This record gives sequence, C-alpha cells and structure tokens, in this order.
Amino acid sequence: MSFRLVVFDLDGTLIDSIGDLTRAVNRLVGELGGRSLGLDEVSAMVGEGAALLVHRALGASGVDTDAARALPRFLEIYDAILPGETRPYPGIPEALAALAPHAMLAVLTNKPTAAAVKLLETLDLSRFFPLVVGGDGPFRRKPHPDGLRHLIAASAASPEEAVLVGDSMVDLQTARAAGVTTCVARYGFGQAVFSASALRGDELLADSPADLPRVLLRVN
Repeated sequence: MSFRLVVFDLDGTLIDSIGDLTRAVNRLVGELGGRSLGLDEVSAMVGEGAALLVHRALGASGVDTDAARALPRFLEIYDAILPGETRPYPGIPEALAALAPHAMLAVLTNKPTAAAVKLLETLDLSRFFPLVVGGDGPFRRKPHPDGLRHLIAASAASPEEAVLVGDSMVDLQTARAAGVTTCVARYGFGQAVFSASALRGDELLADSPADLPRVLLRVN
C-alpha cells in the first residue's frame, strides 16, 4: 500500500526561510532595545508558532516586554519582508511535481495561515497543495495532532496511508501522536536542534529534496 496523503511542514522542509525570520526577529528586538540574535539562535527557536518564537526571541535578546503585545508588530514586520530571500529548497518543485500524480499533498505548519498561503503562492508552490492548515486556525498547533488528523479526514485517507514530512522534533512528535509515518527532512534548519536519539528506526529519511520521491513513492 502506497501513501495516499503526503503532508509537508513548511519552514525548514519546503522553504528555506530562516534568513527572513531572523531579519524580522532582529528588527522587532531592535525596536525594543534588545540585542541582535544570530541565525543559529533563531533557528533553534522556530517550529512551534510565531507567538513562541517572539517569546523566545525577546527573552534571549534581553527585552522585558510581554510577547503577546509584541506579536502583532512581529507579524507586521515579517509580512512586509515576505517573500524577501525566502525560497524553496533546491529540488523541492521537482520533487512535488513527481509526487503530485501519486498522492494528495498538503501543508501543515505552525506559521500563521496568511503568511503560509502568501509564501506558497509567491513561490509558485500553491498549485501542489489543495489543503493548507496554519497555526492560527481552529486546530491546535503542532505537536498536537488535531491539524494532521483533519487533513487525514479531509483527504479520505487512513493514518496508515499518511506520512508527515518535516525537519524538526515537533514534526516527529506530531506524526507519532497521529499514528502516521514520519519522513525526516535532514536537510532542513530544524536539524540543528534535532535529537537523533529520538528516532526509533521506523522513520523514513531524506537527506535532500531530491530524495523525497524515491523515499515516499516506495511501496509500504
């Protein structure tokens, strides 16, 4: 049985967005009098939604400001930057074109929906994804499995027929909570803080986007 549904994380899996996220973070903390953060520092903060990213960035930069109050300004800054230097990882459009005839493709991200949709459209990836679930919709954010379960139901697949492709521990936890296969995107920036010891041996592994069709189109 092959996969009927392939769900992708966005940042660090489909797109390399860490440069623009870092720029937005540093513009925000700069306005608030905090120190600038490095790319590696911000990479370790991404993956659990904009609110938590802002909370972590404010703390790390030494800013004593309520994250909930700073979040709207961060989203404003980030939206003005997009698409900026954010691009699909090399080989992603080709991989999606190879996968699309064989399975339903969807995006599950903790990024706000409007930003996710804007990037997918601007980068000419939206044509591959009839289903997109963002982090500010009716479903709890990853690692809660609600959004993934919704996508499984919407595509008329079963958990056994679904796979979640992601670069972070959050994606691994989400897939396990929903009972679906995990494909670890080992080329993504989330790997900087990924715990290899968490792997059980039943995961699929992709070292580059070019690996995705070969890995995901295999017969289960």
